[in-house]
Formats: sequence, C-alpha cells, structure tokens
Amino acid sequence: MIQPSFADRLQNAYSGAVFDVLRSMGYHNQSLPHTIRPLNISQKLTGPVFTIEGRRDDSLDDDETLLRWCKLLSNAPSGYVLVCQPNDSTVSHMGELSSETLVYKGVKGYVVDGGCRDSGFIDKLGFPVFCRYYTPVDIVGKWAAYAFGEPIEIGGVIIRKDDFIMADRDGTVIIPKEILPEALQKVEEVLQTENKVRTAILKGVDPVDAYLEFGKF
Repeated sequence: MIQPSFADRLQNAYSGAVFDVLRSMGYHNQSLPHTIRPLNISQKLTGPVFTIEGRRDDSLDDDETLLRWCKLLSNAPSGYVLVCQPNDSTVSHMGELSSETLVYKGVKGYVVDGGCRDSGFIDKLGFPVFCRYYTPVDIVGKWAAYAFGEPIEIGGVIIRKDDFIMADRDGTVIIPKEILPEALQKVEEVLQTENKVRTAILKGVDPVDAYLEFGKF
C-alpha cells in the first residue's frame, strides 16, 4: 500500500491545529502575516516550499524583466509550493498565464508577500494563490526575481527550501523541515483528541469536564 505523503496528511489538518502544535514545540513565530489571503477561501494548500526573492528595479528594461520572470517559471519545481518575498508593494507578482504555466509544470500553489492580477481567471483555473493585494500593474520594466531556493523572511518568519507550508482560509503556517515528521504526528494526535472532545460535548458533557478529561478545547 502506498503511504500518504506529508502533504496529503496535512490536507486533513487546518492551520490552527498546526500553529498550536508548533507553539507547543517551542516554535512561536511560524505564522505568516494575516494580510496574506487566499484568492479562494475554500482552497487549502500544503507541500514543500521552494523560495523566491525579488526586488523593484527600474533600471531594467522590459525584455530583461520578462526574461527573468520566465527564468522564475523555469526554475519552479514540480510538487512544490512557491513562496515569494518580492520586497515590493507596487506591482503584481502573479498572473493568469504564469499560473497556467505552473499548473502545467505540476507546481502545487503560490504564496507571495505581494500582489496578484488576473485573479478571476486564476480562481477559475483552480490554482491556489495566496497574496497581500490585487493590482493590474505588471512587472514589466519594474521588478525581477534574483534568488531561488535561498532562505527568505516574511513577517519575521524565516522560510527555507524544503520547509513545509500549510495554508488555508485562516492563515499560513511554516513547518521547519527538521521537525516535520514529529510535528505532523502531533497534529494528527491533536485532531483525534479534538474529535473526542467534540463527541463528548455533543453527548452533553460539560465543557469544563471535557477539558479536564482530554486536556484540549
């Protein structure tokens, strides 16, 4: 029997449970800023991270920015979630044609501390994108990526290639790669305990008694 992947197992969880487990393990700052929101709140995004960093650079010409963007798409590995620190709040850092390309390549989704355009088309495509704002302004002659697979920082959270991400309508959490197996096991234990608490409450058990019995609420 094929065992479920870490990403598949995380799909059964939610960001709040993951955050709680990481906090209990001594990792108190693993949640990205609450301003980063999903285009489609019904989508959940899990998987290993591939990092991107860029910056605004008005000295670049149109062709150079577009070629660098195409390099970003070329470097995107299948099975990963792209997480981008654009160091910019002026342009869009994802659009419809790029999303089509990433879907074709097998990329799981895109999280950016920046902007997005063509959001309606991307939503219909079903490609999970989490971003901070919308704008029709594109990168041409304005912005370029310059680092791939290197550590980045978003909202005080350090993110490295092969860390794991769990993003849903409540927020985005980063799981350090070295604790992933242990953290995931604890998340699954939390979900099982929550189910027991839920069952007890629906049977009429007082919330205080339920908490004292299960240590969770």
